[in-house]
Amino acid sequence: MIRMGIVGYGNLGRGTESAIMQNPDTSLYGIFSRRDPSTVKTVSGANVYNLDDILNHKGNIDVLIICGGSATDLPVQTPYLAEYFNVVDSFDTHAKIPEHFMNVDSAAKKGKNVAMISVGWDPGMFSLNRLYGEVILPEGKDYTFWGKGVSQGHSDAIRRIEGVIDARQYTIPVNSAVESVRKGENPELTTRQKHTRLCYVVAEENADKDRIEKEIVTMPNYFADYDTTVNFISAEEMKRDHSGIPHGGMVIRSGKTGMNKENTHIIEYNLKLDSNPEFTSSVIVAFARAAVRMSKEGISGCKTVFDVPPAYLSPKSAESLRKNLL
Repeated sequence: MIRMGIVGYGNLGRGTESAIMQNPDTSLYGIFSRRDPSTVKTVSGANVYNLDDILNHKGNIDVLIICGGSATDLPVQTPYLAEYFNVVDSFDTHAKIPEHFMNVDSAAKKGKNVAMISVGWDPGMFSLNRLYGEVILPEGKDYTFWGKGVSQGHSDAIRRIEGVIDARQYTIPVNSAVESVRKGENPELTTRQKHTRLCYVVAEENADKDRIEKEIVTMPNYFADYDTTVNFISAEEMKRDHSGIPHGGMVIRSGKTGMNKENTHIIEYNLKLDSNPEFTSSVIVAFARAAVRMSKEGISGCKTVFDVPPAYLSPKSAESLRKNLL
């Protein structure tokens, strides 16, 4: 059994707890929280430990799944923990992935561990499908559309603004852009032409809403490049209308083949998710399995989904994969 630990017990942490229970070769050693462990009630009844004591558990855990937010948690937690454990995170600030990779890589190599970063569906599964599309149809373009759905990372970024109690951010594809791509028209689309962002925010009673809205729409890497709408609502409305965390999206590659590029091909990978965190955590657990296998082979350093042999993701034997899936 692969012994897994979870760092953080929010939506992603709870999803990871469920995903570990669904895999035949993984077990949950425990959950590490910044909160008082006596106040954290887990769905599975797993043990809860104080995050400050995590190094005392080093020999009992094969891999740690770090479930914090990309804005402030993962840039600190992943490099620190990668020195002592095999780790996996879901860092999703695309523009900062190269910087995060370098920070984590040096720590993981120092500790001779494997650190898998930016695992999920985007970055993650969508990243793989962009790669597959590009190498199969080199004469072409790829397009990624997200939503309609709740972005956990963007919602978390809003919640960290002073005066914000709760927030949900929906990413919405522009339909005319999607249809143009599906027709093989290969349009040149700006970031703003592909998606809009819709935010629902619960603010503190005396908060400066104009300031909050300005901080949201001008936030680099998150909202500054999009048409963003901010709606302030009550906590009751948030609970009633926005309690779920659906998401989805698609990667489309449009390309040409033939000596005269006379034939057009469309590759589309599409996701429709009832629960963003539960699907993301399901991807993470599979790559956590791969991280442990790579570590046992003596591999160390920071890795991404591009570096993992597909067979390492499965609990099945290579013989079973060849017989049943190939």
